[in-house]
Amino acid sequence: MQSQNPILADLVKIANSAAGTVAGMTREARESARERLRERMAGVDFVSREEFETVKAMAQKAREQADALEARLAELEAALAKKK
Repeated sequence: MQSQNPILADLVKIANSAAGTVAGMTREARESARERLRERMAGVDFVSREEFETVKAMAQKAREQADALEARLAELEAALAKKK
């Protein structure tokens, strides 16, 4: 049979309580930090993914058009140079 040492049992209870308290404090600190971050980020203007993708597609189309115009200009300049 095991003998129950009251001092050891009390120490175990204190250690368990301290561990629970530390875990609770950690959880509370994490939630508090998240809330502060949410509050600070609320004032910052971010674009949505949809808006970003739309502008990205517009930029890609503009780039393709610019490339096509550059190629067309090179053709016209070459044709003009042949006539001279």
